[in-house]
Amino acid sequence: MSIFALIGAFGGGVIGAYLGALPAFILTGVLALAGAAVAMAGGADVTLSYVTFGSYLGPHVAFAGGVAAAAYAGKKKLLKSGTDILTPLFGLSDPMTLIVGGVFGILGFVIHYLAGGVLKLNTDLPGITVIVSALIARFAFGSTGLMGKVQQGEKRTYISGGKELSCLILLGAGIGTATGFVYQTMAAAGAPEAVTGNFPVLCFGIAALSLIFAQTGFGVPSTHHIALVSALAAVLSGNPLMGVLFGILTALFGDFVGRTFNSHCDTHVDPPACTIFIFTFLVNILFGNGFFLT
Repeated sequence: MSIFALIGAFGGGVIGAYLGALPAFILTGVLALAGAAVAMAGGADVTLSYVTFGSYLGPHVAFAGGVAAAAYAGKKKLLKSGTDILTPLFGLSDPMTLIVGGVFGILGFVIHYLAGGVLKLNTDLPGITVIVSALIARFAFGSTGLMGKVQQGEKRTYISGGKELSCLILLGAGIGTATGFVYQTMAAAGAPEAVTGNFPVLCFGIAALSLIFAQTGFGVPSTHHIALVSALAAVLSGNPLMGVLFGILTALFGDFVGRTFNSHCDTHVDPPACTIFIFTFLVNILFGNGFFLT
């Protein structure tokens, strides 16, 4: 563990708080896209390791810090809801909100280190860290419990139905088809391992950056869990159809997690992060070993 990176994680958590969790994550997407492009072109993998997925903008630091800060601000009635991950929190003029973000940035760094450096978990480390951090924030600052409280007259659903379900399946199949068969095109052309190995990161960056449309008020869903896992499945299996299959599965599972753990609640638990860490583990077990997006 680097003491410098640990200290830096406090700053990363503050950044996530003052920007807001989702805006910070969008910046992660920008740098993931740029870093993957550089790595695919044969450049040094410095930005990805130390900035994009490190103590500056790593989701386990900045996004997780922003989520916790929003939960705290919601508890203190500074935000309408602790589930608000879009609002930059600097405008609240509350130093403690920023401090909470910084503390959870450090916590995210430590959880990430324990998961990867000590437990050697064969999964996506930022993803599992975001979930653990969010659950800690939920029990520390929330009041609706693990799965939220369904109000009288409301009904909990665990999966979309009707046309919404059809669109969800098509979304997963469409992204999985793109990631899987573009990978196959590159592999058939003899692309080196630096290209195919960083392709899932590129797909993740594109999807994460697309959330800028959600941030500005348009109905664009989160798809980085679909893009990352489907691309990873295609690359590790060498089969583009695995991209399609895992695209559909991650789209459905993300919807399930969102409705189960992120509905009827007062803090945010991230469905894509949960989907990424579970399905990265499955893909690694099925098709190969080794961490991804560490």
